[in-house]
Amino acid sequence: MELSDIQTFAAVARTGGITRAAEELNTVQSNVTQRVKALEAEIGTPLFERHSRGMTLTGAGKRLLPYAQRMAALSREAVLAARDDGEPKGPLAIGSMETTAAVRLPPLLADFHRRFPAVRLSLRTATTADLVADVLEGTLDGAFVAGPIAHADLTATSAFREELVLVSARRWASLAELRAGTPESGPTALVFRSGCTYRQRLEQVFVEFGWPSAARFELGTLDGMIGCVAADMGVTLLPRAVVERSAMNGSVSIHTLGSSHARAETLFIQRSTGHQYSALQGFIACLKRDDDVIAA
Repeated sequence: MELSDIQTFAAVARTGGITRAAEELNTVQSNVTQRVKALEAEIGTPLFERHSRGMTLTGAGKRLLPYAQRMAALSREAVLAARDDGEPKGPLAIGSMETTAAVRLPPLLADFHRRFPAVRLSLRTATTADLVADVLEGTLDGAFVAGPIAHADLTATSAFREELVLVSARRWASLAELRAGTPESGPTALVFRSGCTYRQRLEQVFVEFGWPSAARFELGTLDGMIGCVAADMGVTLLPRAVVERSAMNGSVSIHTLGSSHARAETLFIQRSTGHQYSALQGFIACLKRDDDVIAA
């Protein structure tokens, strides 16, 4: 079984199609198709269902995927370990929630870049659920996610504590006014896509306020989220630091919540097994010395 075939299979499973997998792997579509067919021929069963919207895993493909992910991660880790001579250098892939990337990470990333200029750092934003999966899969070396996280294959370091607040348009001066002035079903919940921990927290708040069936509207960017709140399209739940540092802070109202909803901890997670190579060690060292960081 060729490792390149396994890596191609994992990319198609992750992206849901030949075209997107080819773009991710920086190769041509025919090469992706050929490698998938070769792997299916070697195993002796189809791994994907082909349809007009792309490709989905068959039962055999779903059973193979976790092994393929571990093999691809182990291969990448082996190369990095072999090249690691103790001096931080080479690629380092970090993930983060968008809210953390916007407010907490710029000083940390700048410090890391100054100390270790030979490291090629990349940052990807996604939901906590996606980030956890990518760290486990090995496509990310570590990620900032919303806690708590309990997984035998992950090590978590406390990074930041946030106060979550309800954010509405400026005209709603208090929670009492908001609750009295909106329809019985509640205001529209402005949220990131499924897998976002803050979305889950907002839905819990809405249930407590008697708005379990309120409409949801998904947005993909933090600026878009706050902009839609300012335009009175709905309300959202965000860390206070994010809202206060936003250029649109003067156009929204911030509502304090009870401690059960307001407390949130951001964790930095990494795989608990395998070689702890120098670039990642250097990043964690910068993280622990950052003034905003809570030492584990």
